Amino acid sequence: METMILQIAGVILGLLYIWLEYKVNVWMWIVGILMPIVQGTLYYDKGLYADAAINVYYIFAGIYGLICWLYHAPSKSKTKGTAHPHSIMKNDKKLIPCIIASYAAIHLAIYLLLVNFTNSTVPICDSFTTALSIVALWMLSRKYTEQWLVWLVVDLVTVGLYIYKDIPVTASLYMLYSVLAIAGYREWCRMAKEPKS
Repeated sequence: METMILQIAGVILGLLYIWLEYKVNVWMWIVGILMPIVQGTLYYDKGLYADAAINVYYIFAGIYGLICWLYHAPSKSKTKGTAHPHSIMKNDKKLIPCIIASYAAIHLAIYLLLVNFTNSTVPICDSFTTALSIVALWMLSRKYTEQWLVWLVVDLVTVGLYIYKDIPVTASLYMLYSVLAIAGYREWCRMAKEPKS
């Protein structure tokens, strides 16, 4: 019963989060600070230790992202709580090797922690999605359009992982995330191409 309540609460918060992200709305970060409490508890109960631990990171990343979007966006619209679409950027190609290297180092570190210090039954997948999520969230804080593509990979792998771990409601949320990641990528690409006023 507790697992189902946590899954339902996580789905509600997750849908709100992804909608606000799609709309480039700064309130996304507030939801992103609250959501990890619910999801972290669920993942820990299911033995997904890296996924549980990343939720601590998500809280701090949410605070960082909120600060970035409030104070470091290139421009703001007059609508309170909404970042100006022109602040969305394509990823600088020079950063790609650094991003890949960071991902690889994080993945290896998490994998070794899971293998050596937990009883995780899915250390490869758990460390893969966790490391990639860390990278994607940093990209989101910088408003890089390609963050949607990284999330798409995370979401698709997570669907299978959560079905395997018997949390199907949360798995269905990540299936929806996969569809929304495609829509979000297209929308952010469109907004990034809009002429600046």
